[in-house]
Amino acid sequence: MQLDRALDAYLRHVTIERGLSAHTISAYRRDLGGYLAWLEEGGITDSGEISQAVVGRFIAERSSAVPAPAATSLARLQSSVRGWHRFLAREGIEQDDPTGRLRPPKAPRRLPKALTIDQVERLLSAPSGEDPLGIRDRALLELLYATGARVSEAVGLDVDDLAPGDVLRLRGKGSKERIVPIGSYARAAVDSYLTRVRPGLAAKGRASAKLFLGARGAPLSRQSAWLVIRAAAEHAQITAEISPHTLRHSFATHLLQGGADVRVVQELLGHASVATTQIYTHVSVEALRDIYATSHPRAV
Repeated sequence: MQLDRALDAYLRHVTIERGLSAHTISAYRRDLGGYLAWLEEGGITDSGEISQAVVGRFIAERSSAVPAPAATSLARLQSSVRGWHRFLAREGIEQDDPTGRLRPPKAPRRLPKALTIDQVERLLSAPSGEDPLGIRDRALLELLYATGARVSEAVGLDVDDLAPGDVLRLRGKGSKERIVPIGSYARAAVDSYLTRVRPGLAAKGRASAKLFLGARGAPLSRQSAWLVIRAAAEHAQITAEISPHTLRHSFATHLLQGGADVRVVQELLGHASVATTQIYTHVSVEALRDIYATSHPRAV
């Protein structure tokens, strides 16, 4: 099959049948677009012409690129290429899967960065005052920390996702839904935003069911939400590394430090496997070691 047609067929499959997010689809399209461009530069225009040696050559070139790619980026690229070829073989479009022996690089295990409770409180207090966007930003930050939601999940919320009884419906990866408690502080901040700010923002744009709106009434984007987090960190004079997942990491770490069961945290985060959640237990163990070393009379 022609390369562009084979790619379109795969992207339709992961969009419709697997229900992957638009962000994930965009990453697949970017990775595989680069792969197909490389193939075409080498004179390959049909997916049936791709051999194991060709795939190996592509990965080798990408691995030795200057500057060297991050192990996580290379692993994602290999995963995209492998998924495409497996799809073509499974659907009978091609007879063989040339990536059968391809092994992903081992990504270094990095512990997620979490803020201290004091840093989180400063971050949440950063949007001060009674201006509309400050009230909205405070509601967004409180909700992210209270629920452990991904930024994409928070901006994807509809007003109707706020259920009675201080719970929230989140839509995670693969459109999977989960119900999480929201907490009194976050609920109060969100209610204040809903009654005092959102109607005015909604009047500026087209009708939208989204919970968080921008200054012109359009749904708040993931990038705009990230800018809110970064601006709050700067205002709170937090010098620790901040990422879009910072409040999510802090949520999980603080729950475990407070005695929450790892299975409960897994459910709240929406992780498919408890192994993904268990990385946060290592963060807690490090904190326990520090406390032990400074508190026990015979620790050192």
